[in-house]
Amino acid sequence: MKWVVFNQKGGVGKSTIVCNLAAISGRRGRKTLVVDLDPQGNSSQYLLGREAAANVDPHLGTFFEEMLGLGLFKRELREMIHPTPVENVDILPSSPLLETLHGKLEAKHKIGKLRKALAELDGYEAVYLDTPPAFGFFTLSALIAADRCLIPFDCDDFSRQALYTLLESLREVREDHNPRLQVAGIVVNQFQSRANLPQQLVDELIAEGLPILEPFISSSVKVRESHHAAKPLVVLDPSHKLSLEFEELFTRIEKGKKGGKKKARVARD
Repeated sequence: MKWVVFNQKGGVGKSTIVCNLAAISGRRGRKTLVVDLDPQGNSSQYLLGREAAANVDPHLGTFFEEMLGLGLFKRELREMIHPTPVENVDILPSSPLLETLHGKLEAKHKIGKLRKALAELDGYEAVYLDTPPAFGFFTLSALIAADRCLIPFDCDDFSRQALYTLLESLREVREDHNPRLQVAGIVVNQFQSRANLPQQLVDELIAEGLPILEPFISSSVKVRESHHAAKPLVVLDPSHKLSLEFEELFTRIEKGKKGGKKKARVARD
């Protein structure tokens, strides 16, 4: 199963969600791959550390460079994948080169190449794709390659307005490029349970029938500490409240996937 975490708004926690869900997948015994399509490389830094991520080679930029015929060699995608310190988790790391290549890739309309390359990649039970905060070539490539989409939502009114545009974009991708793509649910992230506005916004989205997933992921400085340590929170502190929330979220979306008929829950107990 290939999962993409997508939101056009920055700062909503895409990389945090990707890496912690991938780490849970790996710790539950599944061979897991993270694909970092964001030129900023946050998932790469989170899993490898800042210095290692800056020096890793080859990387996803190599894949797209060779696709354009700009590379000196022709290598398989598997050669660009690197192990991480997290059990059973590998990464196809990002590179600042992605930013340079973006315009050329859009002009060539090679949006299906990543899907094809990942489909030919054997041995991974789960793939998590991290996307940049923009609806461009890399995001579209990820949405075309994925089976399920998770949408982070950080509980402010700007995010709510952007959510409707995002859902419409997903509908168009499904109709034009990838009919198997399904919205697995909206992940409420950085939730402040004691504040009135986040609760009100979430209640209104639930009332509209949107697929709000539970549990909500709380706001905590511990997440930043895990970024600094270059260890997913579920690895750094497995007993932390947020780690337990991620574990429960993983179980819920996995049950939704396996049950087939069961959809994401849209109301709290």
